[in-house]
This record gives sequence, structure tokens and C-alpha cells, in this order.
Amino acid sequence: MKKTVEIQSGWLSNARQVISPNYNQRPEGASVRLIVLHNISLPPAFSPQDFEPSALDHIFSNSRYVEDFFQNKLDSTLHPYFEIIKDMKVSAHLLIARSGEVIQFVSFHERAWHAGRSCYLGVQECNDYSIGIELEGADDVPFTEAQYAALTEVIPAIQQVYPETQNHLAGHSDIAPGRKTDPGEHLNWLRIRSSLA
Repeated sequence: MKKTVEIQSGWLSNARQVISPNYNQRPEGASVRLIVLHNISLPPAFSPQDFEPSALDHIFSNSRYVEDFFQNKLDSTLHPYFEIIKDMKVSAHLLIARSGEVIQFVSFHERAWHAGRSCYLGVQECNDYSIGIELEGADDVPFTEAQYAALTEVIPAIQQVYPETQNHLAGHSDIAPGRKTDPGEHLNWLRIRSSLA
């Protein structure tokens, strides 16, 4: 029998906890009413046409670098790109790895630093009232079956505890158009929305 995914005191029951210092309190009176989907790959993804389709699930298998990045522990000597981002303070509430593993960095009660300058339905600063979910991958590479399966467990659990999010699911590119392109063209929004219906 499948175990029900629950949220208790702001933490997802099926997630591995890796605490990030990059968060703060939500503004007084700010209710959670938006879920934002992103993608992330460290180092940045290289071209998917360089790989056989069967290999695509594995080329982004460096989620440990994302964990280090969100904890301000990324070793900048390991890749030239890491030197560029070494002083950035970033986090998300959740990361869903290519394997489908769910890692939580910030309590849903708190404000994670995932959206940057952003606006949704005319309201600025989406970090104040949103939950950020990072999908390990890149704009031009399909996400894995395991990631879709994890999303279909995680999103309903969030919607149950934060009912204002039920009709408010957006991509980073939707809330920061022109500045951000993730989660990218390969995210199957229809599949996600159908699974939630």
C-alpha cells in the first residue's frame, strides 16, 4: 500500500531534509498561494544531442552540487561556473532529483530565496507568498518519469495544507519573463495539471 505524503510543521514527510541557511520569515500576513516550478543543473547542462536518449536521465546526476550550493558549501574549484556563482545566496523549498528523490531545504512556513525579482497576477516579490520546487535538469531536456511521479505526490500535499495554491501553479519563466526561461519547453504542463484534476 502506497504511503500517503503529508506535511507536518512545514516539512514534507517523504523528503530528505538538507537545511539551507538561505531563508527568512515571510512578511506578516503573507499567505502561501503559489507554487513555482524551476529547473537547475550544476554545472549547467551541456547539449542533450551529445547523448543517447537512454543516457539523458543520468547526465544531470550532480544533485549533490545543488545541495552544496543551497547550503553555501559549493567548492568553487570544482568547475569554472562554480566560481561565478560562489557568492550567491539561493535556496528553494524542494529539489526533485532525476531519480525522483525529494530533498527539502526550507520549511514551507519560511521564505525560500528561489524566485528573485518576480510578479504573479500583479503581486510583486513571489518569494513572499510562494513555494519553490526545483527539478533537476535543464530547459531543453525532458524530465524523468520519476520526477513526474514525485510531483504528482508533492503538489497535492502542498495544496491540501495551503489550499490557496490549488489554482496557482506557474513556472519561473511565467513570473520573471524575459529574465528566466525555466522550467523550459519540455515540462509537460498538461500531464501535471491532468494528474492534479
